[in-house]
Amino acid sequence: MSPRLHDLAALSARRGVEPADVVDSGPPGAARERILALLDHHEDALHRTCRPGHLTGSALVVDPSDRRILLLFHSKLQRWLQPGGHADGDGDLARVALREATEETGIEGLRVVEPPVDLDVHLVEPPAEDAHEHHDVRYLVVAPPGSVPVGNHESRALRWVNRRDLGSMGADEGVLRLADRALSRLDEVEAAGLL
Repeated sequence: MSPRLHDLAALSARRGVEPADVVDSGPPGAARERILALLDHHEDALHRTCRPGHLTGSALVVDPSDRRILLLFHSKLQRWLQPGGHADGDGDLARVALREATEETGIEGLRVVEPPVDLDVHLVEPPAEDAHEHHDVRYLVVAPPGSVPVGNHESRALRWVNRRDLGSMGADEGVLRLADRALSRLDEVEAAGLL
């Protein structure tokens, strides 16, 4: 990628992370500051080869008709997670989250809600790779009511679940927080008549 294209992609990513209404994990501003520092100090922050980590975009997919959440059992990580993936040079992390959600669920007509609902930096340890950080920018993605997921090779199973079921599925604190924030944003969007 040319330096100019990198600058534009990094600027796009920065604009998605900077707004004060984007809520992040941990102490106020902690994840935001780590993500912005990664962008400032690593020209390749939008590429999966960047270490100590790289940017990712993920989606909490919700069916608004019954407020169920779609999780997938990730083949590599062996955990129930929300859809998401690597930026691969794309600084529009909302587009990344939507692309990954569409690819991983097979659902057409998904809609991403901006700005992001959560920022999170966490360690991943995939097999046959070194441990590294995902600097994850997380969005609410709304599915057409009654959608049936299909999935792909990246997951062994997909399941619509209620928020109360997440704990029994081994969801970590970050996924629980993401679910709460995404469902709250869904309430706001519905109250504003935007769905």
